[in-house]
Amino acid sequence: MTLKQKRIEFEASKKIYESATLVFHGVDGFDVYNISIPFQRDGKRYLFGRVERRNEWARSWVRLFEETGRDEWTVVKDSMIYTLEDPYITEIGDELVMGGTHVQYQSGKYSTFFGYFFRGTDLHDLYYFTTGPNKMKDIRLVPLADGRIGVFSRPRNAEMKGKYGSESMIGFTVIDRLEELTADVIESAPYIHGIFGEGEWGGVNQAYLLDSGKIGVIGHICHQDKDESGLEVKVYLNMAFVFDPATRESVDLQLIGSRPCYPPGPAKIPHLVDCVFSAGIVMRPDGKADLYSGIGDCEAGRITIDYPFEGHGRLV
Repeated sequence: MTLKQKRIEFEASKKIYESATLVFHGVDGFDVYNISIPFQRDGKRYLFGRVERRNEWARSWVRLFEETGRDEWTVVKDSMIYTLEDPYITEIGDELVMGGTHVQYQSGKYSTFFGYFFRGTDLHDLYYFTTGPNKMKDIRLVPLADGRIGVFSRPRNAEMKGKYGSESMIGFTVIDRLEELTADVIESAPYIHGIFGEGEWGGVNQAYLLDSGKIGVIGHICHQDKDESGLEVKVYLNMAFVFDPATRESVDLQLIGSRPCYPPGPAKIPHLVDCVFSAGIVMRPDGKADLYSGIGDCEAGRITIDYPFEGHGRLV
């Protein structure tokens, strides 16, 4: 079954309990999108967001926002400003690790990009400590049951399509401590097979240790399509799967969200009208999960869904 067919099945049977567009204060004239998951620190609730003008591309900053109301977030005044895109966070022990994509320019023109990683116990004083491989996004970390750290990679290149059929793969490796996180380690992570089909791509957005010892993954899965007028559209969907780090098997790959699940809104450019870029889930007291996403490269949203890892353990 193609991803397009899976999406049709998902739309027919989906259960969305709440749907909201996030409101951001203190950044007038800028969009906030492709956020991290919300997280608790020092008794407050925060998230990092990509901040960019609607008519600009690859000229963004990552800012810290504090929750100031239901689905409302306000920029933290005088907080660090990072020259990054698409932030994500992981808590490793008592440290917060924040990563994002840093775009490099040469002579005023786009050159390449790298994943940058920051760490620290003080949210307002994180230190840059390592860099991912050239042209690799969607590198994610997860604490494991044995105290080590799981690392997901996402290589994407032309050779991959010829060899595997998909435009990207997801890799996984394990390190003992953050000091071992290097570009070489990330790049050499062995691939997890069977996630993406012909012409598809995607990656991990947030990974969670489950009490079974397995890893619950929230990610994005994508394909090219055409709209009613024949124009090319990039379709980005929210997905989840469960990965066993001991056997390296992935199971229960499922779609958990799509653009129509979120409130109507704009897109940065026409070919992103069907785009949701997963941040991750936050559990609710009622046992359901709030799934956060960037929308159309210009907004961020939240939908409430059933817990996507049912039967495989609870979040640790």
